[in-house]
Amino acid sequence: MKDKKILKEFEDELIKSGLSRREAIKLLGLSGGLLFLNNEMNASTTVNASDAKAKIVIVGGGLSGIATAARLSNSLSSPNITIIEPNENSVSYQPGNTFIGAGLYEKKDVMYSTKDFLPKEITLIKDKAVEFDPQNNKLLISSGKTIKYDFLVIAAGLVLDFTKIKGLEEIGDVYTSEDSKQMNEVLSNTGVSSIYNMDGAVQTWKNMQKLIEEAKTGKKLKAVFTHPNTAVKCGGAPKKIMYLMNARLNEEAVRDNVNMTFYANSGKMFSVKEYESAIIKQFKARDMKYKLQHNLQEVDLKNKIATFDNFWQEKGEYDEDIEEYDMITKHQKVEVPYDFLHIAPPMKAASEIANSQIGSRKGWVPVNKETLQHVKFKNIFSLGDIAAIPLGKTGGSVRKQYKVLCDNLIASMEGKEMPSKYDGYTVCPIITDIGKVMLAEFDWSMKPTPSFPLDPTQERYIWWILKSYILKPMTQYGMLSGKV
Repeated sequence: MKDKKILKEFEDELIKSGLSRREAIKLLGLSGGLLFLNNEMNASTTVNASDAKAKIVIVGGGLSGIATAARLSNSLSSPNITIIEPNENSVSYQPGNTFIGAGLYEKKDVMYSTKDFLPKEITLIKDKAVEFDPQNNKLLISSGKTIKYDFLVIAAGLVLDFTKIKGLEEIGDVYTSEDSKQMNEVLSNTGVSSIYNMDGAVQTWKNMQKLIEEAKTGKKLKAVFTHPNTAVKCGGAPKKIMYLMNARLNEEAVRDNVNMTFYANSGKMFSVKEYESAIIKQFKARDMKYKLQHNLQEVDLKNKIATFDNFWQEKGEYDEDIEEYDMITKHQKVEVPYDFLHIAPPMKAASEIANSQIGSRKGWVPVNKETLQHVKFKNIFSLGDIAAIPLGKTGGSVRKQYKVLCDNLIASMEGKEMPSKYDGYTVCPIITDIGKVMLAEFDWSMKPTPSFPLDPTQERYIWWILKSYILKPMTQYGMLSGKV
């Protein structure tokens, strides 16, 4: 009943936005919003579309890995699929971390047991792949056992690399959905946190509450938010937690006591021009400041100072042969005091994958960006955060990718041409306030590609309904079953 009420509210908001009821209902179906409520969702949907047989091994049991395994299992008459995953909570709902960091969710709202979502007929090896031998179609797990395969899917996600930040090296490498005792100990009572880890998100809310209480005393405070110089999962998340802090400060009427600044490594606030323009307007309206081309290099936890490398380019000597000026990158160290510091840490592929034969010079798994097939080894595919593609490190992107991968892997099993192509679709619901979201959708064209005929640069309550109430169950019962 609650689910139907939510969808009715979503439908009403679509109609308020100018759509007819017929259009609203049609778009709800297309968006997948209705699918997870369908009673048939819990019934068997085995397609048995292919009788091809092969041993498939999937490294990684998060959203990408489980969704892929489920869809393959649904599509093969005799599936032989093994998932290698050490984390018992690998399928936990990572997009919920932002809500945890702002006190809207608790950790228990996003933590799931992997075994509860494991597709039938799938073998789970609770271990970690540590060595790869793609020439001989086998890999080694940490127990010392060799696992052979006909096809391999790398869906291992990425690692938070705190070692790249001076002063935080002892935190080491951290995964999003794992407990991190070391990180908690290092950052405890420092005003520093990161929603990119679930325990870190809990600490973010504690730090935010502490800042609010200090602001109530009339003290002038500084809140600093960072974005790293690496590829990141959900690149909008550091802005989302900033927007939500702004909302929380306004609730307590202490916003004027906190100076909020976003430090981005990039030269842009967003990669798509239309969304960037909208974000800049939103920042100005909220008196949220930003500085571009600033990369966090060091954190002095004791004195609460964040040090950034501010870099820019200047003209050098003129090259008469090519009739252009040499461009020289200049650097300046900038020290920024803080009371609250949210870090989006540098991110990378796990070293055992990055440094193996299936990795690349930059660490990610190199695949054709459309087919998701490995550029060297034709029986290896990859998707999600670890895949070396220009876009796609979001759950919404995985929703498109895993279907493409499954189609192409099955075609390869059958000795056929790969039929599907990933178009770069990426979706980032940018939370701009409690009750408002801007739904940023785009693809390889780097232009807005909205699923609904509404101005995609506008903050709307309707997208808050989508983000807060629809996407989570759609992920749980739709994607993790291989059906949405």
